[in-house]
Amino acid sequence: VQLVESGGGLVQPGGSLRLSCVASGITVETYVMSWHRQAPEKERELVAVIISRAGNTNYANSVKGRFTISRDNDKNTVYLQMNSLKPDDTAVYYCAARPLLSRTLTWGQGTQVTVSS
Repeated sequence: VQLVESGGGLVQPGGSLRLSCVASGITVETYVMSWHRQAPEKERELVAVIISRAGNTNYANSVKGRFTISRDNDKNTVYLQMNSLKPDDTAVYYCAARPLLSRTLTWGQGTQVTVSS
C-alpha cells in the first residue's frame, strides 16, 4: 500500500488549497480514507474522513464548513479541498487509509501547508 500526497504550499489567510492523495495497492472506495494534520509541537489530529462505499464524511469541528473531503474512484484518489484558510491551519497534512474493520492506518509521507501573509 502506498499513499502519495501533493498540493501543499504557502497560501495567504482566506485562500484555498486542494490536497490530493493518490493510492496504490488499495481501492479507496473500499477503505476508510482520512486526512490528518500535525502542527509543530502539537499532536497529530484527525481533520476529515470518508468512509468506504457509503461515502459518509465527518470533520473536525475546527474545519467544518471550510474543508471538504472527496474521492475520485476512477483515479483512486482522495482530495481535501481547503477554503477560508487560517494561520492555525498551518501544519503537515497526512493522508491515511485503513480497512473498514481495522484500526491499523497506513500513512502517506505528508505535505506541508503554510498559511501566512
